[in-house]
Amino acid sequence: MAVETALSSRPLSLAAAARMPRLDIPGFERDAHGKPLIGSTPEQLYAFGHLIRSTEHLILDQFSRGLVSGTTHTCLGQELCAMAVVRALTHPDDAALSNHRNHGHFLTYSGEFAGLVAEIMGREAGACGGRGGSQHLVWRHFHSNGVQGGMTGIGTGLALARKLHGSSAIVATMIGDGTLGQGLLYEAMNMASIWSVPLLVVVENNGISQTTEPHQNLGGDIQARGAAFGLETWRFDDAADDFFEQVEAVVRRVRESRRPGFLVIDTRRMGPHSKGDDLRSADELGSIRARDPLAAIGRKLSDDVRLQIEARNAAFIDHVRETANASPEAVYDDIPEHIFHRTGDPGDRAPTYPAVPNGSSVRVAINAALEHLLEHHPETVLIGEDLHDPYGGAFKVTQGLSTAYPGRVISTPISEAGITGTAIGLAMDDFRPIVEIMFADFLSLCMDQLYNHAVKFPGVFPEVRVPLIVRTPSGGRRGYGPTHSQSPENIFTSIPGLTVLYGSHRHDVARLLVDAARCWPYPTLFFEHKLLYGESMDAGEYHALPAAEGDLAAHLFPTLVRRRPDADLCIVTYGGMLPPVEEAARRLEEDEELAVDIVVPSLLSPLPRRTLLAHLLHSAQVVIAEESHHEFGIGAEIAACLLEAGYQGQCFRLGAPPVPIASARSLERHLLPDAGKLIEDILENLY
Repeated sequence: MAVETALSSRPLSLAAAARMPRLDIPGFERDAHGKPLIGSTPEQLYAFGHLIRSTEHLILDQFSRGLVSGTTHTCLGQELCAMAVVRALTHPDDAALSNHRNHGHFLTYSGEFAGLVAEIMGREAGACGGRGGSQHLVWRHFHSNGVQGGMTGIGTGLALARKLHGSSAIVATMIGDGTLGQGLLYEAMNMASIWSVPLLVVVENNGISQTTEPHQNLGGDIQARGAAFGLETWRFDDAADDFFEQVEAVVRRVRESRRPGFLVIDTRRMGPHSKGDDLRSADELGSIRARDPLAAIGRKLSDDVRLQIEARNAAFIDHVRETANASPEAVYDDIPEHIFHRTGDPGDRAPTYPAVPNGSSVRVAINAALEHLLEHHPETVLIGEDLHDPYGGAFKVTQGLSTAYPGRVISTPISEAGITGTAIGLAMDDFRPIVEIMFADFLSLCMDQLYNHAVKFPGVFPEVRVPLIVRTPSGGRRGYGPTHSQSPENIFTSIPGLTVLYGSHRHDVARLLVDAARCWPYPTLFFEHKLLYGESMDAGEYHALPAAEGDLAAHLFPTLVRRRPDADLCIVTYGGMLPPVEEAARRLEEDEELAVDIVVPSLLSPLPRRTLLAHLLHSAQVVIAEESHHEFGIGAEIAACLLEAGYQGQCFRLGAPPVPIASARSLERHLLPDAGKLIEDILENLY
């Protein structure tokens, strides 16, 4: 990874092949990848800044005509601020990450004026085919998202990827001053500092959040925030005569030093936050317009030159309007049912698997899978808290790996959201990160990154891959208390596009993990029950149910069954609930002479419905047992599938009550279902 690896052949956007031809920008050439080449003369700076402003006015005019719906956030008054950093990103693999106020950044990076307007209008010619709209745009190494601060962790991951690739490219993450209240920003800056990655955090300080002024929501000094993490810091005014030269020097400094930086740009927003929510006084708005740095550059030009530029731009903007208006509304050829565009068939790249001796513990099997991936696939990176030797993670799953693979097993700060964001960035740049979150309870801290970012990239932009795995120990029965004993899988199976796996000691968990890493390029959550780490991995009497056609990934992540002739009932369970279920089944068979089938899926989402129904519909009685509280859970979903399929037998589900899990083992035993509770409920409800 020490040799620079080119990333610049990446696809441009979803609509790159289908949209209308790219419009030539009057007065500007493009580089080999389509990025506008903007010089440093007042003519060039004014011309492009005026194009951005004219586009923003066009978008607002289209809104007034009823041609734009939803929200949009213009950068009126901030055009030079928006241009400056992106203009200076001259390496083909430089990345620009933006936020809700992203139009100036996007246009400076892509030059797609018609594509932007059509996108905001929801037209087929949109830069992202109408899927992203105003706030969510992708173009080569440009990405934006409307969640404040949400891209900062991803920026750290992209910068780390460039460091590992040996690239001289950098990553610039643009935020507003309102984002300084977001904790993820500080997690990202801390990690960028300790890992020494080429990330430039750019704060566009326009002096107002939405309608809230800084004295109401911002304590301390802005620039000092970057310095506190050891970042080199700068503060410029976008109205300064040498503003663009200053910014170019900063970008050059980050590129040469390979260290993160923190740039504050003082600017002012002339327009509203969105389309009409401006509560500032007329006097304040008047002073902002009088300051207008774009108009100041225009005054440096002769009237003839300035008017020629404006007339040329007006003609171009008319062409942009016509192009966008002529494009039909975006439609789906086929309405998507899910985000999964690949079936999980490895084809010629069928993975190999580690040799795990029979009877090995689940912990040993997972460790062997991780070592196998590190040994055979150099793009594999492990990342999480305290993974290094001799500790090897809270449950010793990564023990020995940091010694054998230095630099590829990365221990992190306690920053679950930042860790997840970093892994998303790594995954987007050809790495296969495997994250360890120390306890599944802490996944709540990762929620935004999983829900609003990881699954949105492949879901909205199918050409963007996020082959991310998040491993985490889950479940109770160890007396760890309310925030270290939960089983939160029912929360995460409800995230559209998030694959959720939960193996048992009867599954080949090493194979599950390798297949997730090598055959399934989507964000995946890999639960591991704490009590199973010490269990011997043994298939016993179980075999895999045939994966039904149409069940996504069911062939990779099997559902197991232990059959009994003429079974009286079937218990469906998963993960760490299997040992209590097996004990309950044994006692029911011995004491009550009931024959019990056991069905154990490893794939919880997307749920292998057809695979499960093929067996369950033939069962007279179905019990669904889970350790999690079962309201709105996996059991509820399986029961709904049975109901919708016309199941005529008896079905009920059981799990923990929806209360915090107590720390005292005596109390915990009352809450979490065990073999005795299972038997009691089965006999009470079915016999």
